[in-house]
Amino acid sequence: MAQIRELVELPLRHPQLFKSIGVKPPKGIVLYGPPGSGKTLIARAVANETGAFFFCINGPEIMSKLAGESESNLRKAFEEAEKNAPSIIFIDEIDSIAPKREKTNGEVEKRIVSQLLTLMDGLKSRAHVIVMGATNRPNSIDPALRRFGRFDREIDIGVPDEVGRLEVLRIHTKNMKLAEDVNLEKISSNTHGYVGADLAALCTEAALQCIREKMDVIDLEDESIDAEILNSMAVTNEHFQTALGMSNPSALRETLVEVPNINWEDVGGLENVKRELQETVQYPVEHPEKFEKFGMSPSKGVLFYGPPGCGKTLLAKAIANECQANFISIKGPELLSMWFGEAEANVRDIFDKARQSAPCVLFFDELDSIAVQRGSQAGDSGAADRVLNQLLTEMDGMNAKKTVFIIGATNRPDIIDPALLRPGRLDQLIYIPLPDEESRHQIFKACLRKSPVSRQVDLRTLAKYTEGFSGADITEICQRACKYAIRENIEKDIEKERKRRDNPDAMEEDIKDEASEITAGHFEESMKYARRSVSDADIKKYQKFAQTLQQSRGFGTEFRFSESSGPALGSDAYATSAGGAAEDELYA
Repeated sequence: MAQIRELVELPLRHPQLFKSIGVKPPKGIVLYGPPGSGKTLIARAVANETGAFFFCINGPEIMSKLAGESESNLRKAFEEAEKNAPSIIFIDEIDSIAPKREKTNGEVEKRIVSQLLTLMDGLKSRAHVIVMGATNRPNSIDPALRRFGRFDREIDIGVPDEVGRLEVLRIHTKNMKLAEDVNLEKISSNTHGYVGADLAALCTEAALQCIREKMDVIDLEDESIDAEILNSMAVTNEHFQTALGMSNPSALRETLVEVPNINWEDVGGLENVKRELQETVQYPVEHPEKFEKFGMSPSKGVLFYGPPGCGKTLLAKAIANECQANFISIKGPELLSMWFGEAEANVRDIFDKARQSAPCVLFFDELDSIAVQRGSQAGDSGAADRVLNQLLTEMDGMNAKKTVFIIGATNRPDIIDPALLRPGRLDQLIYIPLPDEESRHQIFKACLRKSPVSRQVDLRTLAKYTEGFSGADITEICQRACKYAIRENIEKDIEKERKRRDNPDAMEEDIKDEASEITAGHFEESMKYARRSVSDADIKKYQKFAQTLQQSRGFGTEFRFSESSGPALGSDAYATSAGGAAEDELYA
């Protein structure tokens, strides 16, 4: 806002400032940013504040079917503005009338761009006319327009941060009737990636939610509504929470984005992995100042590998939920396309969307389908290799400012291209093994925490017997036991109904209602059909891979600083001691 005011208000209100210094005042500004971030609103506010004549051209309006008419419409607009100086010409959606000339086929567009260029050059520097353009596609504007002297400054009106969102929410809710418990700070911290228009939609949705609750007492046929009902209505925190669940950032409407509803409680066991994930993903979002203090940029990504059914996808969802980030899930194969160059464009689009709605967790499921070692597929058209190259460059090009994390999951880590696994891309390689006994007990608890389980069911015994079972197998056992319990319950209900029909005079107490729980018998029945989905040979293969990876990565417990490590890093003495004497110890 400060930038825009100094570029627009100063030349219009105090032209003598520029005259005395001897420079030409700026002529034009382009505002660019995602849709709904307030570009048009800012232009109107500036015009209102300066009291200047405001002439608005909506891009496509000046187009005409007659030859030469479109250019004359533009000329008229500029003449009108010069007559009423000081004035602001605001061209909304400028990319529609000034596209790149080499890319467009129509002659009309080319002539309009040329006309706009000559008009902007022809603006007398004393005419006090400023041209403002707004677009959400700055790179499709003709480059000749974007030089100094035409559009002098390009201002990025980006997605607001937490403080910005709080201000926007305060503006939208200033006329709303809010209950005491509404906490706008909390709402603003939960709306990552929302632009102004999304926040306005959120407030409207919360108000509608409030009205829906009163629909049973409001009669639509009546002319008026009781003042009593109107007074009793207020938007509460609960309404906002419901609205939050229903809305998502407009930048991500076409990609399905969800903040998943899976917590750490749903993930049984894997305590070390959880801690590692919290440090990698949650800390940079919640404590960015610590990373600045220690002078480190946070790591970009994590790769989960391990047998199928051990909770790789579940963990990714849980971490996205815990740090309240947006979550974009990409199934590897859906990026590939039959058209040349389309698959790479898909990868670019996904990363653009993730950057727009940061903080965001990008989850690549089945990563091995798009990240196979380059050159390994004989007879392939090279599409998979190009997708991988695009993926690598996108990962390197991610700004440190935008918090975007990449989580990959695969159960074929041996065929993934090594370039993807280097530090700086997928830094952390986390092996998710089959659960041990304690973890299996936790998984049983997590699966059954919402089910009524009988006291006789000993989950410890179940955990002991299910050696070698993955998390998915254990979930299946629980589901099967649950199914048997439901079947029995329905049969009892039918039996009870029959007794009631046969003997209508019987007292309610005579028809006993058995306790509806999942009993030990149901689990015994379920265990007959339990099956392991991962064979011993597969487990050995994974363990071997994890081991070789660990050995090729680190020194284990071999590395120690020598007692007399006095000299500082970079000195000659340090170099010789590290290269000479300590070499035998390192590689012993």
